[in-house]
Amino acid sequence: MSASPPDPFPHHRANVGIALFNSKGQVWLGRRDSTPGPWNWQLPQGGIDSGEDARAAALRELEEETGIGPHSVSYLGEIDGWLAYDYPPEVREDPRFHKKRHLGQKQRWFAFRFVGSDGDINLQAHAEVEFDDWRWGELNEIPDLIIPWKRDVYERVASAFSSFTIA
Repeated sequence: MSASPPDPFPHHRANVGIALFNSKGQVWLGRRDSTPGPWNWQLPQGGIDSGEDARAAALRELEEETGIGPHSVSYLGEIDGWLAYDYPPEVREDPRFHKKRHLGQKQRWFAFRFVGSDGDINLQAHAEVEFDDWRWGELNEIPDLIIPWKRDVYERVASAFSSFTIA
């Protein structure tokens, strides 16, 4: 039995990200609640609970943040391994946000096709509201919408999932 390779990001919080594509090949974009512009749009993302499978975490986070349940999506693919970003010092040092426990986030990214209707989307589905608005957009626009310190990850996601923009 071979040992697992060492974790390349041992000081980053384990997280998932979700790219949800509609039948026209557009991606779901959420505007972060109570976050001023211009970089307040992003894809759903959230933590992986201890012992939780990454794909299960992606489906749970999608439902918590958008109200879209697993019955309304079909699996398209994922990016192998972790994509990571570091928090800038002003975020890492602010105890209101991350309690200085992590240097940033490492993410497993998943792509799903939305097979439900827009009426299935409910941003108030969970007690902790993540987004205050949403829209369908183009995958290649997301790197310019995200806060700069997450941009490299979003560029890699846009490149990896570009084939899913074709309906």
